[in-house]
Amino acid sequence: MDSARTSPSNSRIVLYAVGGSAQEAMRYSKYGINAIFHEPLERPAVLKLVRATQMLVLHEMRRYVRIPVITEISLVMADNRKVTATSIEVSSGGMSLRSAEDIAVGQSGEVSFALLTLPRIWVRCAVSWRNPNSKTFGIRFDHQDERRFRIKEWVDAYLEG
Repeated sequence: MDSARTSPSNSRIVLYAVGGSAQEAMRYSKYGINAIFHEPLERPAVLKLVRATQMLVLHEMRRYVRIPVITEISLVMADNRKVTATSIEVSSGGMSLRSAEDIAVGQSGEVSFALLTLPRIWVRCAVSWRNPNSKTFGIRFDHQDERRFRIKEWVDAYLEG
């Protein structure tokens, strides 16, 4: 729990406790437990707690969700170099990709791809991380590029569907 709460990418995760009393759970209060499922678990009580915390979970998921999807990606880098990659995951803020090409963190360009019901889209981006061992890298969509909102709409629709 400590690792989850101190991690930049997981600090907003919803934490549920199972069992014990509220008083026993207080020992773990420094971790910010969001809700407690009391034992013995009974269906009506579980459903009530899940419904009460549903918006917390949805908010957390929408902020961090990564949808695993494989599609062909084309990148045109700022130096006009063309890179072909395969997507691993997509979110409303960026993508993780795999490519045999050498990509450096900080490079910018424009990414082009299609996703299931989303026709081909072009969005400015920048390389935000790289793992040379697995030939993977991440891109962040440019916050100034309004075309990225189509990706956000697609992600939201995917989560609701």
